[in-house]
Amino acid sequence: VWLRRCTHYLSIVVVAVNSTLLTINAGDYIFYTDWAWTSYTVFSISQTLMLIVGATYYLTFTGVPGTATYYALIMTVYTWIAKGAWFALGYPYDFIVTPVWLPSAMLLDLVYWATKKNKHSLILFGGVLVGMSLPLFNMVNLITVADPLETAFKYPRPTLPPYMTPIEPQVGKFHNSPVALGAGAGAVLACTFAALGCKLNTWTYRWMA
Repeated sequence: VWLRRCTHYLSIVVVAVNSTLLTINAGDYIFYTDWAWTSYTVFSISQTLMLIVGATYYLTFTGVPGTATYYALIMTVYTWIAKGAWFALGYPYDFIVTPVWLPSAMLLDLVYWATKKNKHSLILFGGVLVGMSLPLFNMVNLITVADPLETAFKYPRPTLPPYMTPIEPQVGKFHNSPVALGAGAGAVLACTFAALGCKLNTWTYRWMA
């Protein structure tokens, strides 16, 4: 039992820490200034996948609706601590980060509860809801980020090499909308990662048997 619990908590910490790092990059003034909506879409998808795999693993491990939201709270607190540390070191971050994962995790819990703990419904419906909702909620995160252009002038960095020079994305059309791209790709990929979260839970029990 102790080995199973240690493996469980180690998995939670690893996924939550990686989610924190992805969140920090999503608000990074270098990424945002150079890549704008492209980076927003990429990091929205990456955060969606990190949330869904960890929350699903935790949810199916405990079998208690509500633990996905608790997992999102862990991610939020980790991010507050990490950003606070970076801020203390003088890196240009706003200290406050909106807990954008909580509403999506609540939807995951709701699906698990409403379908009477049906794993297949959790994977399909929960994955789609989290994948489509998080890019939308993540837009709120940008409101708390300081003006990236102003920050870039205040904290200059070396010129990018030619192969790293970004191509300005076209954001005027629907299929190039950052939220639509993030939600569309997230809805498909999140189902896969929700299934992975469930499978990780099964494997954990088999490893520890």
